[in-house]
Amino acid sequence: MTAIAICAHHERPGIVELIDDIVEWAGANGHDAWLVPDDASVLGRAALADERPLTAADLVVALGGDGTMLRAVHLLDGAPTPLLGANLGHLGYLTEVEPDGLIEAIGRFTQGPATGGWHLDERMLLCVELWRGGEQVGEWRALNEAVVQKGADAHTVRLLARIDGEPFTSYAADGLIVATPTGSTAYSLSARGPIVSPRHRALLLTPVAPHMMFDRTLVLDPSEEVELEVLDQHRAEIAVDGALAVVIAEGDLVRCRAAAETASFVRFADYRYHQILKSKFGLMDR
Repeated sequence: MTAIAICAHHERPGIVELIDDIVEWAGANGHDAWLVPDDASVLGRAALADERPLTAADLVVALGGDGTMLRAVHLLDGAPTPLLGANLGHLGYLTEVEPDGLIEAIGRFTQGPATGGWHLDERMLLCVELWRGGEQVGEWRALNEAVVQKGADAHTVRLLARIDGEPFTSYAADGLIVATPTGSTAYSLSARGPIVSPRHRALLLTPVAPHMMFDRTLVLDPSEEVELEVLDQHRAEIAVDGALAVVIAEGDLVRCRAAAETASFVRFADYRYHQILKSKFGLMDR
């Protein structure tokens, strides 16, 4: 029996019907499927809710798009549970199958990698720590990025960047992004950062709207640790994969390093990252 947890977008057309199809198929084939409680409540499927953590599942199915995949990764919080994404929105970087192929894909997963013809695409995660007064007061994992950015007062922030404990330089900017290769096509890209293959392991340090001559991204080895210190009294914030984590203040330290854990995405063929990139940007053959 395969235990299947479902994490679903709340507003995609046809989402409830797709959930019902998965649960019906699972029951008919000797498997167990349930819905994340918050999703079950919003979608009117309370009977499918289960308080078991996602880590109790053999497979997590994310129905939506890249945002739903990110939410599922955060709920797993570094657990090695395989994650299968179904794209119910625009062309996604992270999702693997379209809705009409989802039941077949889940069936292939239950057969095992050899028979089902699947493998795991391991993605680097970022470990993000907040230190205040010499004590750690927060910790998160990110698939895309962590951002230390200006707060609600909209003032530019001054941040000192250290690499492996050694000062690199101070930035006056709207923020600093510490991204993974997966996150190189997210916020870092919009701030003129490089596109990095998700098979690579690296840390990208990208300034957002810097008020200084040096505006380049640093591409660092995954063994290196980045520390960002707030230097002035203007309010700043940490955002992890686009969600506000906490407000921070002068003297607070944000430490970022490659996490020991990875995110595990189910793939049924070689990941077509460059083809997805080509489609996203409307690139033509020559």
